Amino acid sequence: MKIRSIVLATLMVLVSFNLSAEKITLLTDIHVVPGNNKEEMLKHVIEDINNNETEIVVLSGDLTDEGSDEQLYNVKSILDTIKKPLFVVPGNHENNWSQSACKTLFDIWGNDRFVTETDNLVIVGINCGPYMKMGDGHIKHEDLLWLDKTLSERVKGGKKVLSVCHYALNKDLDSYKEYVSILKKYPVVAHLNGHYHNYKRYRVENIEVMHCRSLEMGKNELQTFGYSIVDISSDSVKLYEKVLAQPKQLKFAYKIDCKTVVPIEAEEDINIPLSKDFKLELAYRDDASVFCRVAADKNNVYFGNSLGFIKCVNKKNGKLKWTYKTGAGIFSRVAVADNAVIVPTADKRLLWLDKRTGKLLYEKDATGPYVADGIIVDDVLYQGGYKVFQAWNVKDASLKWEYKELNNYCQASPAFDGDYIAFGAWDTYLRKINMETGALEWKWNNGKDRNMLSPGNCVPVIANKKILVVAPDRYMTAIDWQTGKTVWRDKSHKYRESLGRSADGSRVYAKTMDGEIVCVSTEGNEFNELWIADAGIGYEHAPCIVLEQDGVVYAGSRRGIITAIDAETANVLWRQKVGASEINGFDVDDSGDVYVSLVEGSIWRIRNNKK
Repeated sequence: MKIRSIVLATLMVLVSFNLSAEKITLLTDIHVVPGNNKEEMLKHVIEDINNNETEIVVLSGDLTDEGSDEQLYNVKSILDTIKKPLFVVPGNHENNWSQSACKTLFDIWGNDRFVTETDNLVIVGINCGPYMKMGDGHIKHEDLLWLDKTLSERVKGGKKVLSVCHYALNKDLDSYKEYVSILKKYPVVAHLNGHYHNYKRYRVENIEVMHCRSLEMGKNELQTFGYSIVDISSDSVKLYEKVLAQPKQLKFAYKIDCKTVVPIEAEEDINIPLSKDFKLELAYRDDASVFCRVAADKNNVYFGNSLGFIKCVNKKNGKLKWTYKTGAGIFSRVAVADNAVIVPTADKRLLWLDKRTGKLLYEKDATGPYVADGIIVDDVLYQGGYKVFQAWNVKDASLKWEYKELNNYCQASPAFDGDYIAFGAWDTYLRKINMETGALEWKWNNGKDRNMLSPGNCVPVIANKKILVVAPDRYMTAIDWQTGKTVWRDKSHKYRESLGRSADGSRVYAKTMDGEIVCVSTEGNEFNELWIADAGIGYEHAPCIVLEQDGVVYAGSRRGIITAIDAETANVLWRQKVGASEINGFDVDDSGDVYVSLVEGSIWRIRNNKK
């Protein structure tokens, strides 16, 4: 077998090869970190791959643990020793905690998706999120359009399709139905994915789905490291496991004649109708994905999308008033001042846009991408960035101060009380800063040294001389606001990153991984649970803030469900599924209306007529 031709693509968005190979090496979930055991074993696996009979290598995500630049460049230096064409798509570990807002992987491999052809196959790989926060997998709308266009142009002359991404064709990928609807228009031989670190197979809409092993799998040290080989012929697809400890043996995993058919999952009717006191309506539907909360003033709502456009939409008629194109996808909620909209961008800038026209007023460069939400207090913007937290004068865009003693990036909005502001970062610390000078008052750690267990994407709650946080360590913690000392920690529920407070500060609300809303008193120095309610959303990990507004507690899910709960009685008032994707968060405008944005690009408005 030989490579027939290589198309050099320095000016193309994608690199495309034409190959004769029908045997493919599939690597996935290698999770290489400098100095860990997987780093050394990957080198041995690559040596084995360089000597096997396959001609191309596909890596379907989770190259690293945190997607940091250090980890990505390190693993690339090892992958560069592969002597065959390599095609890479990211996984959730690259997309969720990336210090570059997913840009470094794109820069290293030229894209976060790929297409290549053999004599008989079109092999297509696609990115599937989640994007810069915990959530389900999600394929951006623009990527689905690209997929359909690409396959329509290339699937000719009897060629078939091999689909690759990090997630399987199931509910863990919120847009999997749209993905399947495109794939089933073409002769797909199989869909290959990682994520689950094990082998499994089934059919969805007559598409063979094959989960593939991770680099390290199993408890027997001699059988731990390996990879997969896909052998595609005219009448079958065979998947073999290659275990490094067995140099000359391939363990047969699957053949395509699978009898297990998994239908497209029907939507469960979990809705509880709204009463006449509430109105839920679609305010705007964007043509791209939206990864951030919206901001609102008296007349408009403002938001950014995955294509890098900032948009201003009239609240009354739902029409677009203006747009401004930035250089990269937007992950931060814009900050609205009296005369300007301030936009933190993922391409390392802070932009001031005129509220009336969307024209650029000021532009400030940063050392890293912004993915955090900022807040404006007394004409000062308090904004977290990469290894920095800043205070900007809103009126003239001058920098008031910056705190640089961070070891990773900020992601969530800060909270403030009096002369101090508090925020978390993905470096294991929560910090309290003087709002006037930027001087550190104290920093707090939950006892864990892993960045991924930090309170990095939790909006803190300050109440009754305490600051409360939840984090992926699954604790709710109350910290003394003055001293930074732990007051209490509770692990009676599976907390994660979703928190909110009552209007009077007497209570804090947390969403659990079991889909519950827990109400806890902020008074006293002991954990005191007031009530718990089942939100009816099932397993949950979306870091969507919990909002209390006009006596109603609102919670959002990873699968597009909004639940409204009476703040006093804990009764579920209503529940509505408004989409398939994650809810980014809730925001309130000047009139008390609640706005909700979903990753899939829809923006909803909730009106409570009893307010």
